[in-house]
Amino acid sequence: MSDERMTKPSLDRRRFGALLAGTLAASAVPGAVAPARAKAEDVRNADFDWVDVVRDRSVPARLYWPASGLPARPVPLIVFSHGLGQSRTGYSYLGRHWAANGYASLHVQHVGSDRTVWTGNPFEILDRLNDAANEREAIARAADLSFALDRILDTGQSAFAGSIDRGRIAAAGHSYGANTTLLIAGARVVRDGRPLDRRDARFKAGVVISAPPFYGERDLRSVLASVTIPTFHVTATEDEIQLPGRYSPVQDRLDVFEAVESPRKALAVFRGGSHSIFTDRPLTGGATLNPQVKQATAEGTLTFLDLALGGEEASLVAWSESWRSILAVAPSPFAIPPALHRQPARRVI
Repeated sequence: MSDERMTKPSLDRRRFGALLAGTLAASAVPGAVAPARAKAEDVRNADFDWVDVVRDRSVPARLYWPASGLPARPVPLIVFSHGLGQSRTGYSYLGRHWAANGYASLHVQHVGSDRTVWTGNPFEILDRLNDAANEREAIARAADLSFALDRILDTGQSAFAGSIDRGRIAAAGHSYGANTTLLIAGARVVRDGRPLDRRDARFKAGVVISAPPFYGERDLRSVLASVTIPTFHVTATEDEIQLPGRYSPVQDRLDVFEAVESPRKALAVFRGGSHSIFTDRPLTGGATLNPQVKQATAEGTLTFLDLALGGEEASLVAWSESWRSILAVAPSPFAIPPALHRQPARRVI
């Protein structure tokens, strides 16, 4: 990447290198926050086994819904895309927390890059990984999100359609799912002189957790320049991706953040952690830090959406302060159009 001027929230390589050098010492300091006692997350689940007949592709999904049932006013919606080798049942801590705090959360399963990657002949795993990571599957994943949104908003087929706030829909994803989120947010890759564009204008904000390198693209700015919706980027100082035949350092997450040219973006970097600390795995990244990062991530994404979808800055500032002892980089609020300054459509954490 070039060294051209970055936007104010960006984190350059020199600063981050110094941060990495001090991570172990900083994360070992006594007095780190302990996760608050979890509130009872009384939510409802509904599983769907949709089929997109146009693409001849199955699109399973799990919906987390606020337990109050059909609310008096429409609720905002997050459509979530899982990482490589996961499924609709993964990242349940996010779905439960979001639904317990007034958001519906639709977790989509991508059948070409889901948990079946890990099954079958172990000597063929590299072939399955390559198939899962190819461009056809990348585009298919983005189409899965749009299709799932079509179905959940279809008043003729969905009992939830009338209770979803269509002006407050966000995309979110981890790892491969973070790339999927960026594609749906407007990222464009050019192949054979033709842009591969899967932007869906119904999504008004994006949560980008642990984004890998963008499908091998070297000029990230040209790929991500068209991402104009607000985005929240989440990673950790030990967020390394290590898969058979693949390695990605944490700097790749920062490069993706920097390449998004829109000033309506925020970055949160946890001290320590791991790439899979953001999944449902309970011990990766450390038995103490793991639940802290999960709780902080679940809360932080909602405070970001308070800002991006409702114009509420205070909750993101308060979140950064409450989790400062495990944050290497805390997010800063950004300016939004005055028309978006309205009350958050959820219960405040």
